[in-house]
Amino acid sequence: MPLRLTSVSAELYRSIRRIRVPVEQLTVLVGRNGVGKTNLYRSLELLASAARGTITREIAEEGGFDSVLWAGPRPKGQVRLKLGAEFDEYFYSIEIGLPAPMEGALTMTEPMVKAEELVHRHRGKAVTLMKRQGPSAWLRDGDGRRQSYDEALIPSETALAGFRDQGRFTELDLVRRALLDWRFYHDFRTDKSSPIRQPALAITTPTLSSDGYDLAAALASVIEIRGEAPDIEAAIDDAFPGSSLITEFGKGTVSVSLKFPDLPRPLGVHELSDGTLHFLCLVAALSGYRLPGFIALNEPETSLHPDLTLPLARLIARASERTQVWVVTHSEALAAALEREAGVAPRVVVKENGATWIEGLKLFGEFADQE
Repeated sequence: MPLRLTSVSAELYRSIRRIRVPVEQLTVLVGRNGVGKTNLYRSLELLASAARGTITREIAEEGGFDSVLWAGPRPKGQVRLKLGAEFDEYFYSIEIGLPAPMEGALTMTEPMVKAEELVHRHRGKAVTLMKRQGPSAWLRDGDGRRQSYDEALIPSETALAGFRDQGRFTELDLVRRALLDWRFYHDFRTDKSSPIRQPALAITTPTLSSDGYDLAAALASVIEIRGEAPDIEAAIDDAFPGSSLITEFGKGTVSVSLKFPDLPRPLGVHELSDGTLHFLCLVAALSGYRLPGFIALNEPETSLHPDLTLPLARLIARASERTQVWVVTHSEALAAALEREAGVAPRVVVKENGATWIEGLKLFGEFADQE
């Protein structure tokens, strides 16, 4: 059974000074522009990249360590970006920093993995399963014995991605696979040259890719392989009453079109409006043949007409019955519709003393927890 995400934490990341956010089956974060909602979303993406072993590269691509570090007054001494994810009884954390004077690096501005830890907490007892400091790490094997690996890692690597012996380090593999199963959906390309507007390869696609390029294959996989697509049909009829989805196969490709009740012929994806195509991508992401263990949506209402707010809320609510969904939005209408449809109160993201915060949280130990 896949691990369930219960909280995420971040410290000294962009507008986030220090926070821990409880994660529910459906988590809805709403707030005005500029309060740091996207930074919360992006911290999740960085956590997932730790499982791929690409976190330092992604930080470099964002502009480097200084560009992702907390923008406010910083504590004296060594400054590190810290991220954490709690799954049921497991807690994984990672720290990123700059090279020390005698530490090997291509440049003194290269982001480096400084520390990682995986802890198992059960019945009030905490057992460290993996601990990494600099290039060295130790892991507890299946028999509970510590196995040390000196100078086994380079600064751009993560222990989470580097140690892949499933038979010896089962818990590490469980957490890595849980993070690798996360999917992020934001800002689908809908311009005229977008791959989304082209036929897709006719390959069974259980989960929509993050950029949506395999839209037609993802939708067709549900319709053709399962033989029925009630969630897809309900979402399309809810958004565009009386309309239906049509799949067509070419030589090694598949395409989809929408048949509207007031038009004589179906419209292919190359003919659809940006908003309609965006909604179709969300339908594929949230009604796929196999949903990932965790889905994060960043402002899914973008480019959609207000009339689609309620259908979008229903689509998200149905998906949250199958998997965990995290929604970041500035639309109070969408947040209110999700509360009505799923019974989940939105969390309001604010700026407090210059830092991203969530109303209703209080300091608890090192991070924040619910009141």
